[in-house]
Amino acid sequence: MRRLIIVMFTSLLWFTTGLAPSFSHARESGLAPNRGALFRIEQGSHVAWLFGTIHVGANSFYPLEPRLMTALREADALALEVDPLGAQDEIARAVREHGMYQNGRGPASAELPAAYRPKLDRLLRQYGIDPRTVALMKPWMIASLLAVREFEAQGYQADLAVDAWLSRQAHARGQKVVELESVGAQMALFGRMSAADQARFLRESIDAIEDKEQAIDARVIAQAWQSADAAALDRIAAKTASDTTYSGKFVSQVLLAERNPGLADGVAHLLKTERRSVAAIGVLHLVGAGSVPDLLCKKGLRVERVY
Repeated sequence: MRRLIIVMFTSLLWFTTGLAPSFSHARESGLAPNRGALFRIEQGSHVAWLFGTIHVGANSFYPLEPRLMTALREADALALEVDPLGAQDEIARAVREHGMYQNGRGPASAELPAAYRPKLDRLLRQYGIDPRTVALMKPWMIASLLAVREFEAQGYQADLAVDAWLSRQAHARGQKVVELESVGAQMALFGRMSAADQARFLRESIDAIEDKEQAIDARVIAQAWQSADAAALDRIAAKTASDTTYSGKFVSQVLLAERNPGLADGVAHLLKTERRSVAAIGVLHLVGAGSVPDLLCKKGLRVERVY
């Protein structure tokens, strides 16, 4: 399940793919099903709802179920990992610093063994990506872009990502939007990989696409999120934790385990400072050992899983 990198980071790739958030206006219905995972966190009279998102979407995802929609309307603040509708200059700066080659280096294909260069070319053609678009991208960013396009091939869109939909709702109501992390800090996690490790990351991505593993993973995570299937999400978390590939370890150890304490601290601070709030972060942060809900329990907060 190492391709689940997409579940954390696709919203940041709008900048690189030229996408801009655009949403249809679906009507709220009492029949809207549960999605992802939802927890209720309490401290005294303060309540925070912790919702697990996926960073791609479809029109059929919206609106979200009535209980969450009510919590969103009544919230004093919405907290996201990063606000995708926030400062675009900050996103651009982070992309340049951590995702793009500098000083004449590149392209990423030069970092790959000769046998992988035509494979990368084929995938770019398959996904309709102009090679000039990725000419200055580092290998990790190309791997992430390919993962985005695989989700799109399954019928999901980056510009309909759940985080962006939530952000748009909050901004339209004039609500406070809090960022639990920063774009620069997120991208720096990838940027600290050595050139050799980034090339390995991209090679494993290419292999996963060619053997259809990435397509399978995309369907599994999207279906589990769409149906709020707790057992399926637990299986995904267990498979992610047991992945022994380089990219698998990077996802489980860096993108999940390393970030969870900071996200938990942010949610705890939100709960302390806001009487009613909603925090929405990638659903894989909410399941498995060392999850954000587990860490919040250890802080002595009352944590109830709603679904």
